[in-house]
Amino acid sequence: MPRFFDRLQAAIAARDSLLCVGLDPDPAKFPGDWAGDARRIADFCCAIVDATADLAAAFKPQIAYFAACAAEDQLQRVIDHIRAKAPDTPIVLDAKRGDIGATAGLYAKEAFERYGADAVTLSPYMGFDTIEPYLDYADRGVFVLCRTSNAGGDDWQMQRLADVDGQPRLFEELARRAQNEWARVPGQIGLVVGATYPREIARVRELAPTLPLLIPGVGAQGGDAEATVQAGWAAHAPILVNSSRAVLYAGRTLQDFAPQARAVALATRDQLNRARRG
Repeated sequence: MPRFFDRLQAAIAARDSLLCVGLDPDPAKFPGDWAGDARRIADFCCAIVDATADLAAAFKPQIAYFAACAAEDQLQRVIDHIRAKAPDTPIVLDAKRGDIGATAGLYAKEAFERYGADAVTLSPYMGFDTIEPYLDYADRGVFVLCRTSNAGGDDWQMQRLADVDGQPRLFEELARRAQNEWARVPGQIGLVVGATYPREIARVRELAPTLPLLIPGVGAQGGDAEATVQAGWAAHAPILVNSSRAVLYAGRTLQDFAPQARAVALATRDQLNRARRG
């Protein structure tokens, strides 16, 4: 199988899109008669996939929304549906795993063998050995949390490392290591940086000029799409800009939720494209 970096670049080119559609299915927000019915999770997500498959460069199912409803079988159904509907579109499993040794190896097996994801999100704050088992899957990718979109990210990510030359902040040192010491296969490691912090996106891009970036926070979280792309876009290093709630819950009825999701996805894709083309 081609490496993740190449598959991602190909999907961006084929869809002419930087948009990643996040699949965060909350039954309480489902339209019409589906509201509150966790048995409709797969139906809801598959309808979103059908409506946006030609617009999305990637899909990002958030595993907690499925697991909380004991709906792992529905997650598998959604992933299978993406494979059938858009076989060349990468799937990023948003799991934010972070553990060591055999446990990390089992989480890697879950993501890449059980669910067949192309990439997974990871928390690096227990150290590089929490990431290594995922890198054994040389054709898959990992997106490591670096400068996240939540306000509480400041608690650790903006702290300076006093015993390192130049006293970089933690997120800066993480970006540097991901670009240099941690790389096994070019493009296998990417970074998660929040759209709510475009200045930090630019800094991460400076420190990690060749790494893919996964950028959540556009849409419901209020990140600026144009500033995000201008800070992170590089022709040789792909970015994915994720939108979840703004796409998923654009419509209120069973008749209009999928068309409305498509309309928001189309507008977001076009906005991102205008930003990268100047």
